[in-house]
Amino acid sequence: MAILKSGGREAITHYRVEEAFGPADRPLAARVTCRLETGRTHQIRVHLASKTAPCLGDPVYGGGPPAAGVKAVMEEIGFRRQALHAAVLGFVHPITGETLKFETPLPADMAALEAGLRAL
Repeated sequence: MAILKSGGREAITHYRVEEAFGPADRPLAARVTCRLETGRTHQIRVHLASKTAPCLGDPVYGGGPPAAGVKAVMEEIGFRRQALHAAVLGFVHPITGETLKFETPLPADMAALEAGLRAL
């Protein structure tokens, strides 16, 4: 999956920085909320990487290791996956037309990651 200048399928992601971690003048990581208008494969990962802000732990679109402080936090808590969580997922059922919405809290490992990043 990639951002193309022409061709391809349209993908729209709205994002907002909820919290930045590290020095105010040069944050090392951030918690970002994304709202998708489309549902393309790897859409969030591709769009954030295109903004030079890839998801932490993303082996495909990550663009290299995180900053030393972030890497140390991840190693300290044993965080070994993508820092990507669908807190709310909703869609219209394609057969019944029913609007479905699912919500789930932040997993414990991601809460620990945020706590560690706040200490940077």
